Amino acid sequence: MTLDDFEPELPQDLYDGLIAVGEAARDLDQPWWIFGGAAMALYGLTEIHVPDIDVLCAPRDARALLAGLDGQVVPDPGEGLFRSAVFGRAHDQSILIEVMAGLEVRNGGDWAEVAFASRRQVFVDDTPLFVPDIRDHIALYRLFGRPKDLARVEQLERLIA
Repeated sequence: MTLDDFEPELPQDLYDGLIAVGEAARDLDQPWWIFGGAAMALYGLTEIHVPDIDVLCAPRDARALLAGLDGQVVPDPGEGLFRSAVFGRAHDQSILIEVMAGLEVRNGGDWAEVAFASRRQVFVDDTPLFVPDIRDHIALYRLFGRPKDLARVEQLERLIA
């Protein structure tokens, strides 16, 4: 089964949030991706709890997307492992949407840019969305390296096995 012929059952809040992202992102200039738990649900792992939708895009597009979602740029929470050139949240949606641009992850003592080499178009109803290929997502989670990320690697590897 591929992403092209699969339409997962999504919780209503996630469904509505994905539609909102897709509609607000229609006029973005640069490539963008949904990643994290929301992308995993779009891959078909619908038994996981998805507390938010993570979107990675270019800095100018991040601001435009946040404006389209009635969100705002906020100070990057700087959790020590991650940092973003632009970080924002849209709280007034059915589910929290977090938008990041220039996302980096600490890799040892250095910072590594978070980027995807692939971009797959999927649809929720007729709304186009973009996710990285599952293998790109696995590489990202390995780079993140937290216990919850490594558990997600296992889930994604089982999905493509």
